Amino acid sequence: MKLYQMPLSDACRPVLLFAAEEGLAIEMETLDLLAGDQFSNRFVAINPNSAVPVLEDGALRLTEGSAILKYLADCIGSPFYPRDAVARARVNERMDWFNTGFHREYCMGLIWPQAMPDRYGWPDAAMQAALLRRADTQARRYLDVLESHWLPHDATYLGGVNPDLSDCIGACYVSIGALVEFDFSPWPHVSAWLGAMRGRDAWQLSNEPFESWCAQRRAARSTPRAAWILGEPR
Repeated sequence: MKLYQMPLSDACRPVLLFAAEEGLAIEMETLDLLAGDQFSNRFVAINPNSAVPVLEDGALRLTEGSAILKYLADCIGSPFYPRDAVARARVNERMDWFNTGFHREYCMGLIWPQAMPDRYGWPDAAMQAALLRRADTQARRYLDVLESHWLPHDATYLGGVNPDLSDCIGACYVSIGALVEFDFSPWPHVSAWLGAMRGRDAWQLSNEPFESWCAQRRAARSTPRAAWILGEPR
């Protein structure tokens, strides 16, 4: 197996986390997305979407992170993706929830435009501020749902006592808030769950580049949060 990936990508990190959890031996090829490796002729021939992750296993090629996670889990019979139809449907449901509205509003709407404004922000400052305010409202609504509906209050993970594939996707998405020092204190169950996921050995193995990036940004940041949450220049 071969995985085309970038360690800082929120699409790749769930796959890298799962591979670390299960000790999978996968050949890794790292693409520099900031340098435009994904638009090279060679990689466009591999994935016309010009996006990572991509998994190759013999003649099989998968170009979506959720499908890659499910395939890898099925290949080894991992408990992260239960065989029982009802339990599996619940995992699928949570994965879809994170991959649709949550990712749109929280990741792409709120966090990435602030963390990387040159790449994901709007050139007009007034528009950037207006869109961030809208995304902030919507993202907080999704976090309310995660807090009150998806996270069991009598267990550590979305999957209960042990994490499942939805925990891998969810924690990697939610954790990008660290790039802008997002305050999770209004959601104590989300905070506890994220802390449990970040405390796992596999997280330390797979997310070291991401955690280092967050630490570098914290050290370099001098603008108060009140300014950048409104989309003002940093």
